Amino acid sequence: MDELVVSTDVYVPPDEVYEFLRDFEGYSRFTEYLKRVERIHGDGGVGSRYALRFAWWKLTYTARSEVTEVDPPRRIDWRVTKDIDAHGFWRIDPFEELPATAPEYADEGCRVTFEVRFDAESADTSAVSLPRFVSFDRVLGMVRPKVQEEAERIVRRAVRELEGRDRDVRLEVRSDGGLV
Repeated sequence: MDELVVSTDVYVPPDEVYEFLRDFEGYSRFTEYLKRVERIHGDGGVGSRYALRFAWWKLTYTARSEVTEVDPPRRIDWRVTKDIDAHGFWRIDPFEELPATAPEYADEGCRVTFEVRFDAESADTSAVSLPRFVSFDRVLGMVRPKVQEEAERIVRRAVRELEGRDRDVRLEVRSDGGLV
């Protein structure tokens, strides 16, 4: 099982971060490869289902996901419902005290963590139409580093959107299973 964890500090109230992260349809604003998110069912709570349309290289794919658990304003869990065994969550940990590295405009904040686990070997190889003479293993080898790159991009852009300004965003990235 591959695992990727990206976390950083965000200097807005935790409930604002939670509401921002519940807007799954807005995620495409922060990514290069996620082109569209369509809500199929629900309001962002448990049982809400989404279709996520990805496009990269010569491939397009629509993933299906479902929110499996919520703990406002601290956590949103989700899972992919077809073609691959994958799940993850957003976790929001409020600061009891602002860190010394907090920007001067910060009144409060939280630690935000994005974690995803997936079993690349569980992927349904027939779910994606590959160009002729291109193997699924080759594509998988090309995708693994893109997963980390995209996760980092999403978190950086989300911080900018949440805080309403640019700043150097320090990320902590941990990866198991060959992503890095």
